[in-house]
Amino acid sequence: MIAKERVEEVLERGLEFSEADQTEVVVMGGDTYLTRYATNYIHQNTAESNAEVFVRAVIGKKIGVATTNALDDESLRQAVGRAVAIAGVQPDLPDFVSLPGPDVAGTPAEVTAFSERTAGFTAEDRAAAVGRVTSLSARNGFEAAGAFSTSVLRLGVANSLGIRRYAETTTSRLTAIVMGPSGSGFADDSSADAGAIDVERVADVAVGKCRDAQDPVAAEPGDYEVILEPAAVAQIVMYLGFMGLGALAVQEGRSFMSGRVGQRVTGENFTLWDDGNDPSGFPLPFDFEGVSRRKVMLIENGVARGVVYDTYTAGREPGKTSTGHAIPPMMHYGPLPLNMFVKTGNSTIEEMVKGTKRGLLVTRFHYTNPVHPVLTILTGMTRDGTFLIENGKIKGPIKNMRYTNSVLDAFSEIEAISKEARVSERFIGSISAPAMKIRKFTFTGATQF
Repeated sequence: MIAKERVEEVLERGLEFSEADQTEVVVMGGDTYLTRYATNYIHQNTAESNAEVFVRAVIGKKIGVATTNALDDESLRQAVGRAVAIAGVQPDLPDFVSLPGPDVAGTPAEVTAFSERTAGFTAEDRAAAVGRVTSLSARNGFEAAGAFSTSVLRLGVANSLGIRRYAETTTSRLTAIVMGPSGSGFADDSSADAGAIDVERVADVAVGKCRDAQDPVAAEPGDYEVILEPAAVAQIVMYLGFMGLGALAVQEGRSFMSGRVGQRVTGENFTLWDDGNDPSGFPLPFDFEGVSRRKVMLIENGVARGVVYDTYTAGREPGKTSTGHAIPPMMHYGPLPLNMFVKTGNSTIEEMVKGTKRGLLVTRFHYTNPVHPVLTILTGMTRDGTFLIENGKIKGPIKNMRYTNSVLDAFSEIEAISKEARVSERFIGSISAPAMKIRKFTFTGATQF
């Protein structure tokens, strides 16, 4: 475990060792714990403590980045030296203006996603939760697999212009895949507070879906009316953010938002925003440059409203400022929305099923990949419970299918949205997504399982 005082000491020492025009030091450290299980048995417990230091050195308009996970003075000095040396041989970034100063960074909101209960959660606590899943699975003649993970993150950011930031967050997630002879079911839950994980719901849903998924039949590829459960919606929303809701993607012309801000891109019943300060998600009040996070409306009532910025991308456009969405310095994707929320509706999954003449109910997607980012086309597989609906009732399970569909097209065909959303933990953030009924969703292939 790395304490706050040690993080702050490393930040200051890193800055002292630099002779660059501007220097930024980021320390990301903490503890991760994992209990993994399969065939109804725990087979692995792990615990890892680590701390990474990212150094960004600026010489004029040249930037170099280096990293280390050794925190002694000599290792820090070497990392800083490498960053400075790398900067010295880089070409100029003509649009680079400056690292952020306190005037740009603002004052972070007083929010936290830290739970003492998560920080003190033990292997025995995780095992007890997993045991409730595996016991229910075994009593039904099935086999369960998955993991219960908890983590404590300590993040510090400092730069030579006066930025000083520190925050602590916790995360926990329980996943369950329950398998029978010819089908499987899935459920999960995430929370900053490990004690708030709804273990009974995870067990009941995963086992129930597995029971219902046995003896699936083949379905023909084609266009279907679909009901996507929150896990499926969260997956495609995550890729929508990655493909096109960051400023660098827009500036490089590889985003569906390029030239379309103010235009309709989805149906008017779809609204999406990013808010890293919302306590219902996994808030983190500042980004990896130390800039305070701001709420950004991405798509409002179907109209493209904006994207997220870091200081570099903001400097490339007149009048723009960072929205507090910089990612770690070693990543080169540009700013990303890490805390997305989809506006809920007024329906339920049961009502959606009842109003469907013929369609599919999808638990989640697997192995999703972008096909055409500008057109927001994704492809992937259904998994762990896909069911045929006929005349307002679930008729039975079907074998998994491959979808190939534009996310924007799907969100232009939304017929209903659930009144409840589920929050799923993602990389240093989360996605809050409801279930959706979509009039037309294209499946391009079928499987034998």
